[in-house]
Amino acid sequence: MTDRSTQRNPPSGWSWLMAAWGMALAATLGALFLGEVMGMTPCLLCWYQRIFMFPLAFILGMAAFAEDRRGAVYALPLALGGAAVAGYHTALVAGWAPQWWVPCGSGPSCSEQSLEILGGVQIPWLSLAAFSAIAFLLLVYLRKTRS
Repeated sequence: MTDRSTQRNPPSGWSWLMAAWGMALAATLGALFLGEVMGMTPCLLCWYQRIFMFPLAFILGMAAFAEDRRGAVYALPLALGGAAVAGYHTALVAGWAPQWWVPCGSGPSCSEQSLEILGGVQIPWLSLAAFSAIAFLLLVYLRKTRS
């Protein structure tokens, strides 16, 4: 009689990487929809968040389909950096940061967001949630695929 637990392969963690890629792709498409279809001009902090998010969609997509762990290693600093910028932006919108910390000059205001969805959820909060979820998924994936 053979032990069934020795016949199963250990989980590769590929689904965690695919979930991170799906989150990055959805956030990228959402940002493009807001800017290109709805015509909303992003503020300075939104541009910085886009700089962190857009490459994640490409890096994680390539890593997921090539099943390459290095893509997650490269993507994790982008996700953490984006989460830091989104966290700061969220603090500005919530009024937790002093007014002299507001980095925006000309153009749309970083601290006054006009678009709310899902009953009051603002875009910087969604960005923070997306970056945090991607970072979490990548950490789980990297832990599961550690050699």
